[in-house]
Amino acid sequence: MERKEGKPRSGHLLALLLCLSLSACFEPIQDTHPDQVLTKRRALFKQFTRTLEPIGLVASGRKEYKPDEFLMLVQDLNTLASKPWVYFPPDGNYPPTHARPAVWSQPEAFKAAQEKYQASVQQLLLAAQAGRLEPVQRAMDGVTSSCKACHKDFRYE
Repeated sequence: MERKEGKPRSGHLLALLLCLSLSACFEPIQDTHPDQVLTKRRALFKQFTRTLEPIGLVASGRKEYKPDEFLMLVQDLNTLASKPWVYFPPDGNYPPTHARPAVWSQPEAFKAAQEKYQASVQQLLLAAQAGRLEPVQRAMDGVTSSCKACHKDFRYE
């Protein structure tokens, strides 16, 4: 059967419509909170990642240890360490959060995890101020383990 130029086959049209309708399913869910707490805490956690990556590379020996540069990164991390927690208000558990309900149902445990993380960053800062790689590496192990523990209990991966 011949097809006339310029007229799409019904199968192609159906496939196109199916693709368009499916693409609507994958649009990001908008932050509907009046204060956009989810957007703000995600932005801070992205800053954490950008700051932690070069610190981790140095601590693992995959990047050269330059004490002054490293200290500046750790100072930035220390500044960030206290910032995101205000963006977990009582009404902050809404899609598309990755936070587990335990953040809100176990606030004392979540607060303890925050404090443990901040203390581990303080230890890293002290080690970085000393300017020697070995103490920095040990202190970074503490930061990493506090991150993992908090994610395990309070974040969906």
